[in-house]
Amino acid sequence: MSQMTISPASKRPVVYDVSRLVTRALNPNPNGIDRVDFALARHFLAQDGGANSALFCSLLGPRVAPAALAAQAIDEIESCWNEFIEPDTDPSFSRLIAAFDADPGPDAPRIARSRFDRANQSWRDMRRWALNPGAPLAEIPHGAAYVNASQFLLDKPWFTRWLAARPDVKPVFFVHDLLTVDNPEFFWRDEAKKGPRRLRAIVRLGAGVIVASHALERRLRAFAASQGRAELPIGVARLPVAPVFAQPAEPDPRLRDKNYFVVCGTIEPRKNHMTLLNVWRRLAERPGPATPKLVVVGKRGWLNENVTDLMSRSPALRASVIEASGLSTPALRRLLAGARALLMPSFAEGFGLPVAEALAAKVPVIASNLEVFQEFGGDAPVYLDPLDGLGWLSAVEAFAAPESPARAQALARIQRMGGSESGDFFAAVDEFIAGL
Repeated sequence: MSQMTISPASKRPVVYDVSRLVTRALNPNPNGIDRVDFALARHFLAQDGGANSALFCSLLGPRVAPAALAAQAIDEIESCWNEFIEPDTDPSFSRLIAAFDADPGPDAPRIARSRFDRANQSWRDMRRWALNPGAPLAEIPHGAAYVNASQFLLDKPWFTRWLAARPDVKPVFFVHDLLTVDNPEFFWRDEAKKGPRRLRAIVRLGAGVIVASHALERRLRAFAASQGRAELPIGVARLPVAPVFAQPAEPDPRLRDKNYFVVCGTIEPRKNHMTLLNVWRRLAERPGPATPKLVVVGKRGWLNENVTDLMSRSPALRASVIEASGLSTPALRRLLAGARALLMPSFAEGFGLPVAEALAAKVPVIASNLEVFQEFGGDAPVYLDPLDGLGWLSAVEAFAAPESPARAQALARIQRMGGSESGDFFAAVDEFIAGL
């Protein structure tokens, strides 16, 4: 998302919170929250005029840094990611291609996970910010907007206390989802406690909140009303898709004869990888053409031992499932170009950027029948109940078939979608902030 066009600046000075972002160089690739955080940081910190600044958390607590210094830091963070390197120079993509034909052996799944060797530099970068004395919060301009897109540290009263002392500052938060409130069973126990505390702080402190879908807006309004803030201003700004997904792309020539599907997302309970693994076990039992490959794109998250153990221990899955992480965005685009479909069997999502990316790339999608997917996907994807294992099996078999009529129909529906209706994400954000 850092390659998006930056829209004109809001007239209200903005202090953008980079507290979480400066820790993310430890990850070889950004997740969805990182991408939104990074794009908004770039947007606000790169603007001319010098009115904007950055807030970060040092050992002295919340402090302020010049926008130029923070912009340089996020450039350095991006250099630690493999986000925009081309497929032909992406080592993770090369390992993925090799895994299609490699013998996985008796004791391990086909794995093309990335290797990360930038830890020493990343720790130095984090230490530099932790020890940075910065400037006191009193230097934040009167009437500025404080923008936080990560919710990092919002459950800590010592971190948010300064807002009470600066009632002139307008706190604006980006809420990605309410999953820790609605689906705590999908998270570590500690996160299931912290998430609701952060959301309650957002509702209590926020001058306004931005979300990516009308489905989430309705849910947040209900939550805010339950907390006594029924009047909380909420703006909707649909997340943009990186331009590379809308550009034509040919399948990688090394994968032209490969029959494969892609599932994209952190390996965690709500992504529902288990349904797909059970589908692939059943596919492997059936006679006829070779089982299509399933490429699992995403890092290992939390509470995923049942999924990773099954991939490691099942002979059928070792032969047909490839686990990949650390792919650059252009490499993911090329991988999708040859896929029979993107699969998204999630139990819950705040938005679901991989679905929007696949549709922009004109790649068929089979997805859970979630309200948010239907909001921006319309009738283009095939929608299934995430617990309908037989339905997922039938859909995968239909799309895997040579000259598949089901897949041809899905492609035709995508073509009828036309261009993106997301509008200008940054302009919508600026307009919302300026109107508070």
